[in-house]
Amino acid sequence: MTEAFATHLRAPEPGWTEEADVVVIGSGIAGLSVALRAQALGRRVLLITKASVEHGSTAWAQGGIAAAMSEDDSPEHHLVDTLNAGAGLCDEEAVRVLVTQGPGAVRRLVELGTRFDLTAAGDLALTREGGHLRDRIAHAGGDATGAEIVRALVSAVRENPGITVYERALALDLLTDSQGSVQGVTLHVMGQGQRDGVGAAIAPAVVIATGGIGQVFQSTTNPEVATGDGVAMAIRAGAAVADLEFVQFHPTVLWMGARSSWGQQPLVSEAVRGEGAVLLDVEGRRFMAAEHPMADLAPRDIVAKAVVRRMIATGADHVWLDGRALGEEVWSKRFPTILARCRELGVDPVSDRIPVAPAQHYASGGIRTDLDGRSSIPGLFACGEAACTGVHGANRLASNSLLEGLVFAERITSCLELGGLPRRDPCWPSGHVHVVSAEARPRIQQAMSHGVGLLRSAKSLQEVTDTLRDVAAEDCGEPCTAAWETSNILTVASVLTLCASQRTETRGSHWREDFPASDDEHWLAHLTGRVVSGRLETTKERLGSPRWEAWQ
Repeated sequence: MTEAFATHLRAPEPGWTEEADVVVIGSGIAGLSVALRAQALGRRVLLITKASVEHGSTAWAQGGIAAAMSEDDSPEHHLVDTLNAGAGLCDEEAVRVLVTQGPGAVRRLVELGTRFDLTAAGDLALTREGGHLRDRIAHAGGDATGAEIVRALVSAVRENPGITVYERALALDLLTDSQGSVQGVTLHVMGQGQRDGVGAAIAPAVVIATGGIGQVFQSTTNPEVATGDGVAMAIRAGAAVADLEFVQFHPTVLWMGARSSWGQQPLVSEAVRGEGAVLLDVEGRRFMAAEHPMADLAPRDIVAKAVVRRMIATGADHVWLDGRALGEEVWSKRFPTILARCRELGVDPVSDRIPVAPAQHYASGGIRTDLDGRSSIPGLFACGEAACTGVHGANRLASNSLLEGLVFAERITSCLELGGLPRRDPCWPSGHVHVVSAEARPRIQQAMSHGVGLLRSAKSLQEVTDTLRDVAAEDCGEPCTAAWETSNILTVASVLTLCASQRTETRGSHWREDFPASDDEHWLAHLTGRVVSGRLETTKERLGSPRWEAWQ
């Protein structure tokens, strides 16, 4: 099936160039890990990040990182929990790579200087989250795991003279040669002295690790930098993307009344329920026991849908998370960040029930890769939330995201043999810069939240499609950073909406009101899309089919 698809961003010809062996775009756990390991192989690494190197989605991760580290756990147990959460769409081979290589990757984080919380005996302190049948979540600073991991990785990167870091640099478009292989990326650097303005980083290997797409939606747990830049860049270059319709909404985001309408929202980690907190409707009744055998620790998609059902049934705009039984000591030691943020916003979890409602949280889909992070374009790699490795399926298991970024970053660097990545002259961009006006962003976000959020239908999806086409047809905006980001948001939103329209079933985090059941006969497959000659072509990639064959 094909769909007309406008390419909304054509970067101008660069005014300067810099060469490297590997260009890494993004400074979360995935990008930082790739940069460090690639440099350890003797590669010249250029790391590009849109804000400061410390500012990305990883730093916001509260719950922790999942790995089978205890004696009563095993990679096989972790695999089963991941497959169950993925609602039939996980690639088992990719999951097996994740769970078997995960424990070693976490240990290497510790060796790098990451300070995880420990038991009195000096072992990793492990907890449980939704979908996990065993305690396997390692955490740091109670609920500041991501911040601690970023601290350790950033410290190592800044001390490494073989890694050049460009901060406040927005990657624009991939550069390819006459044979279609990646040869670098154009970027707009803001405030780097001689390297200011539009330039190009030239390298035979580019790794996209730009994180999530949260700003595609009106309300999200993602930081403001999560505008889907890497995924949009890959789409425009013709790379295959998959599973974009599977957008995870976190069930317990602090509800703040009118303040919950826009922007980044405060997350209340699933680990709070792992420690014993329970969900109540606005009338004070528990409701999860009737929804799933794991009750309040059911997989995220099930909890989020149950919360929405209770909100609709009671006419409320939130439910309650009751963690009062945890007590002051547990809140202070285990969840100090959440406790402080809640109190700052007028809620004391020690004595008050916390008002919560779902908000966009994580994209299970992205740039389709093989088990070594290779995309369908030679020389282009992806890892972290920007990638679709097949690990998450239709619904990510809690705390598998940090582990995925770590494990597949290591696998990418194992195949960065430059002899197999030829250097050729890139084909330089030409023509007029074409971007969507930055003022269109709220209109896109509102349409996406209302029509492609937790509840979807043919009617709502068509309304969003019409809105996005109208935005695409409007006059161009000025080619500034905000306009480039809005163009990326529109690109991702367009593909996501098309895929959600075509998947006529309910599965995992994709909920169609007009198709409420799963359809294994027709939809036990990844929906893969590629832009070819200005049109988006989508195909079904059956589970177990060779990926490269599916992309031909």
